[in-house]
Amino acid sequence: MNWYLEVLKKYAVFNGRARRKEYWFFALFNLIISAVLAVIDVATGSFSLEAGMGLLGGIYVLGVLIPSLAVTVRRLHDTEHSGWWLLIGLVPLIGGIVLLVFMVQDSKPGQNPYGANPKEAAA
Repeated sequence: MNWYLEVLKKYAVFNGRARRKEYWFFALFNLIISAVLAVIDVATGSFSLEAGMGLLGGIYVLGVLIPSLAVTVRRLHDTEHSGWWLLIGLVPLIGGIVLLVFMVQDSKPGQNPYGANPKEAAA
């Protein structure tokens, strides 16, 4: 849970680097919270099949949109890619696969143009 809260504390920090652990724990908690909110939306009748989400889910998505983008850009920086690579996700199928490959790569050791390796700083 600390990894999730740490990303929220860095709400709009697009510079620096984010470890795999930080990114994937944020993604995991994001998925769990979204699933719980979807169940609540279905139970309360506010779930829209056309939109694919309900009222609470929509509010949550809007609330974590900027932190999600920020942690993804920082994760790309950790693999020594520009944050602009995030836009490749707009290419159907191939873009998502390329981003997934970047997200699962290990940190580039040592200093890179985006800062010091957070894995080495934590150790």
